[in-house]
Amino acid sequence: MQQRVIFDFEVDFSNGGGMQGQDFRLDIPGADISDEELARAIIRDMRLLMVGDVRILKKEIIAEKHKRGSGSGYIDLSHTVYDGLVTYKGLPAPIICDYLSREASRERYAPGTEFQIGKIEMVANTGTYVDCPFHRYADGKDLAQVALEAFADLDGLLVHADYRKDLAVTAAAFKDLNLADKAVLVHTGWAERWATDAYFESNPFLTEDAAVYLRDKGARLVGIDSLNIDDTRGGDRPVHSTLLKAEILVAEHLCNLESLPAQGFSFSAIPPKFQGVGTFPVRAFARLT
Repeated sequence: MQQRVIFDFEVDFSNGGGMQGQDFRLDIPGADISDEELARAIIRDMRLLMVGDVRILKKEIIAEKHKRGSGSGYIDLSHTVYDGLVTYKGLPAPIICDYLSREASRERYAPGTEFQIGKIEMVANTGTYVDCPFHRYADGKDLAQVALEAFADLDGLLVHADYRKDLAVTAAAFKDLNLADKAVLVHTGWAERWATDAYFESNPFLTEDAAVYLRDKGARLVGIDSLNIDDTRGGDRPVHSTLLKAEILVAEHLCNLESLPAQGFSFSAIPPKFQGVGTFPVRAFARLT
């Protein structure tokens, strides 16, 4: 069963006019959602600009079977990587261009036949990516050494930790949850700031005690929809150090976590099989089960 909210809404625009919606339905990952969260979802998903007031009316939470059915339904949890994207300030943006353009290829092939070969120059920490032990430790496993099953079809668990309430996600957020062999994904809501200057400012993060708790309870992968799983205001990286030392993979810069249920999904984030590399972009996704 999936939790779903049914609601009406009214939107006023600051430059005049407005819009209304009746009997809207939205899947939610928990047992409830605030009017403020619903308003943000409307603005984000409809890409509205110059919004004044948003009023949520006739809100009702129901539980019903997911309409995509058992075993179908994929949710993309990764950002699009494009030319010039800044993932982390101080690291260069990717350069994506033609190595062989379609126009130039016409000279090599029969009439009517053309191809494009792309060229990409980037650092490994670009877009949504996974860290493996080699990223932190010289003797840790690199992308080619980590077993495929560590990246794919992991039993997923979603944990909510709204950044508006607290940037620090402590061990208390994970207490009384079955974490063993799980891909634990932390939904902070920070992804709504993606590709803006605000994304790089005082990001939500896990604390060291949270990392130790996740390690001791047997988590297999820990992901977050934030700039970094660690507090970036200093040079220490206790969460990376704790998790990667225990060969628990880390996924950063996830998105769309608000579309997931708390449980009942598998998680995959599969990078290329590079030797001597500890981090690389992934197409992260969930499959509803």
